[in-house]
Amino acid sequence: MDIDTEKLKRWREERFWSQEHLADLSGIALRTVQRIENGGNASRESITALAAAYNVDAAALTFAPEDIAAEAAKQKIEKSKSALHLSFFIVAASWAFVLIVFAGISLSDGPGGDNMTVPAIWMTVGMAGHGLAVVIVELVARFGAAREG
Repeated sequence: MDIDTEKLKRWREERFWSQEHLADLSGIALRTVQRIENGGNASRESITALAAAYNVDAAALTFAPEDIAAEAAKQKIEKSKSALHLSFFIVAASWAFVLIVFAGISLSDGPGGDNMTVPAIWMTVGMAGHGLAVVIVELVARFGAAREG
């Protein structure tokens, strides 16, 4: 079962209990308490014993399914934002490279060789559009975080 190790440790420290004292109260091994507090898995029996030591229901020590789903959704959003940022930097690098190629083509055409100006403008418009998408996603994420907090 997924136990909320931060809550377990915080409750122990708020009561000024040592890990040894918690192990004695719950009737489980000190090493088990240490392993659980360090993020290890806990058996149903260990969670029940720890809950009895704290005089709470066992569910109070575990993560609620809503919390797990919310954390997974948050991680998915962060991963998507990171991918969007990476794609923007790839597009920016490609844009710079293409503009250099376009400049070389225009210079090789001789005087008045501006036949690559229009494609360069459209490449810049595309780049700006991608940048705008990144800015909008960031603003929405910050606004959403500000509303929740």
